[in-house]
Amino acid sequence: MEKQNLPVVVIGAGPVGLAAAAHLVARGIEPLVLEAGTTAGSAVREWSHVRLFSTWSEVTDPAAEKLLAPTGWVKPDPASYPSGGDWAERYLQPLADVLGGRVRTGARATGVSRAGRDRIVDADRETQPFVVHVTYADGREEREEKVLAREVIDASGTWTTPGPAGGSGLPALGERAAADRITYRVPDLTDPAVRTRYAGRRTAVIGTGASAFTALAYLADLAEADDGAGTHAVWILRRGISGSTFGGGTADQLPARGALGLAAKAAVDDGHADAVTGFRTEAIERDADGRLVLAAEDGRRLEPVDEVIVLTGFRPDLSFLSEIRLGLDERLQAPVALAPLIDPNQHSCGTVYPHGHRELAHPEKGVYLVGMKSYGRAPTFLAMTGYEQVRSVVAAIAGDTESADRVELTLPETGVCGGAGLFDAPAAEQSGDGCCTPAPQLIQLGSKAPAEETPAGGCCGS
Repeated sequence: MEKQNLPVVVIGAGPVGLAAAAHLVARGIEPLVLEAGTTAGSAVREWSHVRLFSTWSEVTDPAAEKLLAPTGWVKPDPASYPSGGDWAERYLQPLADVLGGRVRTGARATGVSRAGRDRIVDADRETQPFVVHVTYADGREEREEKVLAREVIDASGTWTTPGPAGGSGLPALGERAAADRITYRVPDLTDPAVRTRYAGRRTAVIGTGASAFTALAYLADLAEADDGAGTHAVWILRRGISGSTFGGGTADQLPARGALGLAAKAAVDDGHADAVTGFRTEAIERDADGRLVLAAEDGRRLEPVDEVIVLTGFRPDLSFLSEIRLGLDERLQAPVALAPLIDPNQHSCGTVYPHGHRELAHPEKGVYLVGMKSYGRAPTFLAMTGYEQVRSVVAAIAGDTESADRVELTLPETGVCGGAGLFDAPAAEQSGDGCCTPAPQLIQLGSKAPAEETPAGGCCGS
């Protein structure tokens, strides 16, 4: 079969993968979407209880909407905020249904390469199609299949590879042995069994992003409920607390995102959580009662906790791409041209310069990492970023270079300037680096006053 007659394989039937398929269909190119889960949006469904801080207007793709329109699909109120469950049921599943047999569920991509060429071989490489090995889960049995593709778009995300509790990036000593008391997801406290697990208990929350803010807010709500007496959180931060720790607050152009940080600060100020700063977890031990004791690299040991919620970000699974020639930044594991635009050591403004197929390209032509996976280990990814990425990538695949290069992306700013890495640097080095180069200012918790405000306007006041 001619290479151009083969489908474009899209790995992952999440928001960005399905959007890629919609753009391919609009261009008259046949997609084949491989989803490891049992349904479209499987990863999103695992946090169905969490409400997005983006509105419906920001989480649906224009090409997908056009594909859905003839079915009678009606877009939900653009100004309202969906939960993960809403997003999956009211948008992702209908989109997958329209795509029909182009989406295969229970289909895990286990390897990608050039047909007949491992990563070493140069000869005749680019003329060969891609070969994708797929494992299908069918009850207790598994079967394998080889699929040929003209191009490969990897939108598999990072959900299955969360970061560990260990401050070094490795699991803390004893972390695996304590797995029965550790979760790497925001718990669903509307589930009675889960609620019982945390009610009246002391829980450590490790992390400083939106997920950690959400967990702290949920635990604070539980502490104030009739069945939550005695519920308390210990918030573990690897760095100090500054005016930007809680996000942009009212300066955030996504109000619901800004509100999360304020809710986390309120949890501490109201006495429902204690903040422990500069704590880089080295070991997790059990005491005589089976509770967990967290020990830091500097020798500090915390009072025992009953549960630990680890929300330290995610990282890409690159194992099935080992035979592909990827060009990745050595720190972020993001495409080398994209990495400087999203490096959290330098940027926390939420401002990402417009980028598309050129920034997402690799030495292996015809392979693109998009969506959350394109960011590697960097945080603050938004769905609208992924939608613009796949629009550009698909235009490039279709040969429409003019459209592919016409990348327009304006993201809502967080209202926070200064790279997160500044707070890890020695004080003498905190000027001269990073976005706007602010000097981190420590703040005092415990007051009812809101966190120190950052001037509106985002990065460098622009």
